[in-house]
Amino acid sequence: MAKPRPKGTQPPVLNLTAPGNVVDVDATLLRSSDEREGERYSDADLTDFDLSGVNFIQCEFDAVTLTSAQLRGARFVDSVMTASFAPTLTAGRTTWRDTLVQSPRWGSAELFDADLNAVHIRGGKIDYLNLRSSRLTNVLIEDCQLGELDLGGIRADRVAIRNCRIGTLDLTGARCVNVDIRGSEFSTINGLEGLRGVTVDDYQLSLLAPVLAAHIGLVVE
Repeated sequence: MAKPRPKGTQPPVLNLTAPGNVVDVDATLLRSSDEREGERYSDADLTDFDLSGVNFIQCEFDAVTLTSAQLRGARFVDSVMTASFAPTLTAGRTTWRDTLVQSPRWGSAELFDADLNAVHIRGGKIDYLNLRSSRLTNVLIEDCQLGELDLGGIRADRVAIRNCRIGTLDLTGARCVNVDIRGSEFSTINGLEGLRGVTVDDYQLSLLAPVLAAHIGLVVE
């Protein structure tokens, strides 16, 4: 007998644990395409470093500066990144799995075409988070200030954006299942068709009503 489909919006499934038995390593020794496991990088300045294609497994990043570091194609698995700083974060086509990003301070964060699975972004301030055309599964973003959140063209399932302040939310071409933005604030929303499959609360719906009415040509008198 087939299992009944669960009712309601399904939340992200997260079982994150801190990496164990990590050793402190000089982050300036990192090179592109490295294989790194069980290491901690603290207070390191990796500005302009080429870290493309690096595999980070069970690693900790503590107060690391990543300004203009090249992270394209890097993988973060079972890792924790705390208080990272980057006016420009170049991380397109990266993979993030079972990873916590705590209190980031990012300006323009380019994570387009990325794959996020079981990822928790908590706190911090990001001026522009570009997740365009990424795949998001079991992702929680909470208590974060986002100037612009670009979710254009994403494929998302079990994603929650909680207690966030968002300037502009772009959902153009997004394909969403079990995406929950209840409790978050946004000033502007683009790509109204991308709201299909998104759960909102009553207050958000009241704010969206005039925009939705204009979108479908509804006349209210």
